[in-house]
Amino acid sequence: MSPKQKKTLYRIITAGIIYGIILVWSHMDSYADLIEGRWFEPVVFLVPFLLAGYDIVLKAIKNICHGQVFDENFLMLVAGIGAYGIQEYSEAVAVILFYQVGELFQSYAVGKSRKSIADMMDICPEYANIESEDGSTEEVDPDDVEIGSTIVIKPGERVPIDCVILTGDSYLDTSALTGESVPRRAAAGDEIYSGSVNGNGLLRCRTTKAYEDSTVSKILELVENASSRKSKHENFIHRFAKYYTPIVTIGAVLLAIVPSLITGDWAEWIRRACTFLVISCPCALVISVPMGFFSGIGAASSIGVLVKGSNHLEAVAGVKTVCFDKTGTLTKGEFKVNGIYPFGCSEQELLKLAAVAEKNSTHPVAKAICDAADTSCSESREMTYAFNVESRDGKGSKEGKEVSENEKISISEYTEIPGQGVLVNVGGETVLAGNDKLMNAYGIEFKPVSELGTVVYVAKNGKYQGAIVISDSIKAESIDALVNLKSTGVNKCVLLTGDKKNQAEAVVDELSKDIKKKHPGFVGKLIDEIESELYPQDKVACVEKYIGELNGNGKVAFAGDGINDSPVLTRADIGIAMGSLGSDAAIEAADVVIMDDNPAKISAVMKIASKTLRIVKENIVFALSVKFLVLILGALGFASMWAAVFADVGVAILAILNSMRALKVD
Repeated sequence: MSPKQKKTLYRIITAGIIYGIILVWSHMDSYADLIEGRWFEPVVFLVPFLLAGYDIVLKAIKNICHGQVFDENFLMLVAGIGAYGIQEYSEAVAVILFYQVGELFQSYAVGKSRKSIADMMDICPEYANIESEDGSTEEVDPDDVEIGSTIVIKPGERVPIDCVILTGDSYLDTSALTGESVPRRAAAGDEIYSGSVNGNGLLRCRTTKAYEDSTVSKILELVENASSRKSKHENFIHRFAKYYTPIVTIGAVLLAIVPSLITGDWAEWIRRACTFLVISCPCALVISVPMGFFSGIGAASSIGVLVKGSNHLEAVAGVKTVCFDKTGTLTKGEFKVNGIYPFGCSEQELLKLAAVAEKNSTHPVAKAICDAADTSCSESREMTYAFNVESRDGKGSKEGKEVSENEKISISEYTEIPGQGVLVNVGGETVLAGNDKLMNAYGIEFKPVSELGTVVYVAKNGKYQGAIVISDSIKAESIDALVNLKSTGVNKCVLLTGDKKNQAEAVVDELSKDIKKKHPGFVGKLIDEIESELYPQDKVACVEKYIGELNGNGKVAFAGDGINDSPVLTRADIGIAMGSLGSDAAIEAADVVIMDDNPAKISAVMKIASKTLRIVKENIVFALSVKFLVLILGALGFASMWAAVFADVGVAILAILNSMRALKVD
C-alpha cells in the first residue's frame, strides 16, 4: 500500500471502532438517558461520519465550486445529509464508512493492476557515466549526454542511452523491454538499447542517439500516452455517466417531493430518495471498465508487448485478417551473402562497392553486405575500392590503392529509394545498389540472377558491376504464430512482400513443409494469399482491399518492421511493429509494438484483448442490471440503505475483482 492508502486505512479503522463503540453503547441505559436531548445523538454519530468522510465532503464542495456538481462525491454527500435529515444517523455513518472501504479497495486494486506497467516505467535510467579524455568518468543526467559521447556502463547498471559497444562484452537483461528472461550476449560492435541491464562485464560504448530519441524514452512516452486513447466502451461509459448522474439526481428529488405532497409522509419518501441516490452512484461502471482495459494493457506489457491505448486493444480483439511482411517478421532477417557474381571486376571489388553504397542503410540486407565486406577485408588485409577515395587532410585523392587509417570514403550524396534500393555519390562517382526495379528505373543493362534469395544488383556510373545474392531463414516461431492465429479466429493470413513471386512462394513452401512435422493435425493453409513485388504504396493498396472485403465485419492487422512499412502500419486498422527495438519509424507508426521479433506474440495479445473485452462487457451488464433492479426496489420501498450500499460499494468491488482477471496471462 502507498502511504496515502495506509493513512486512509487507519482513518477507516479508527472511524469503524468509534462507530462500533457507539452502536454497542446505543443498547445501554446510559445512552437512552442521554439521547433525550435531541442534540446528543446526531453529534455523537457526526464524529465517525466526519472522520471517515471529511474528504468526500471537501471534494464535493470543491467540485461544486468548479461547476462539477454531479459526481459520486456529491451523491454520497446528499445521501448522508438526507439520512441525517430523517434521523437515520447510524445508516448515514454506515453508508460513508462502507463507501470509503470500497474506494480504498478500488485504489489498491488499481495499484495492483498498474504493476506491470509500473515495472516498465522503472526502466528509466537515473544517470550516465560519461568518460572524459583523460579516462576519468563522471555521473551526469542522461539528457546532458551528446551523440557520439563515450560512456561507461558498469556491471549491474542500466544502459542509459542507445549506443554501440566499443570495448568489453557482457550479458544484457532485456526483460523490461522484450519480456524475455534469457539474457542476451553483447560484444564490441553490437548496438545495445537503453533500458537493458548490464550483467557482469564492463562496457565502454559510443552513444548513437540523444536521450530523448532513445528506445527507453520512446517507450516511456508511449506508456504515458496510452491512457489518453479511450476505447469505444470507455467513451460510452463516460457519456453514459454524464447524463445518467443528473437524471437520477433529479429523479431522487422528484421521488422525495411528489409522493410526499400526496401522502404527507415526508420522512419515508426522503429516506427512499436518499437510498435511491446511494444506489445510483455509477462508481462500478466508471472505475471497472477503464480498469479492465488498463489491466489488459498491463498483461500485454508483461509479455513484452506495448499496446498504445485501450482503443487499440479493443480493435485487436476484432482482427479477422492479418497481413505479414516477410523480412524480419516471418523470417529472421539475419541475411548472409551466399553468392557473388561480378561483371567486369573482382568479387572483392563488387562486395566493397556494394558495402559502401549500403553502409548508411538500416535494412538487414544492407547489414549482411557490410558484414561480408568487413570479413573479406579482415581475411585479405586489403581495402581496394573501384572508385576514388579522399584523404582526410584534403590534399588530393588516390584511386585503386590500399586505404590507410588516415583515409576515408567521401560520400556526398545518399538517397534511399523505397522499394528499390539506394543511390550514392562516392568520391564523385554515382553508385546504385538495389533490385531489378532500380536497374530498370535508371536504364542500366544488367544480367538477371535467378538464384533464390534477395538479389542486389550494383552499378557504377551507369555501368553494371555485378550482383550479390543474400538469403534469409524462417523464424522457428513463425509456424506456431500462424497456427495460433487461425485458432484465435483469424480467417485469413496474407504475405505482402517486395520480393519476387518465386522467392515468396519458396518461403510459404518451406513453412508448409515444416508444419507437417510440428502440427500434423493442422488442416488448411498457413498463408492464404501471397502478394509479391510490392512497393510500399502497393502494400497500402492491398491492405485497403482487405479492409473493403471485410466491410466493417472485422479488422485488418499488418505486422512488419522498418521504415518501408511505416505507411502500411499507419493505414491498417491495427499496425503491429515487429522487432522494433531501435526502429523509431515502426514505433511511431504502429498501434501495437512487440518489443522483440517473436510473431507468436501476435496471437497472445489477441487472446489478451478478447479476454479483456469479455470482462468489460460482463462488468457493464452486471453493474447495470444490479443498479436498475435495486433502484426500482429502492423507489418502491423494498430496499434499505444497506441494500443501497451493496448496489454501490458491493457491485464496484465485484466488478473491480472481475477486471483484475485481465491481468493474468493465460
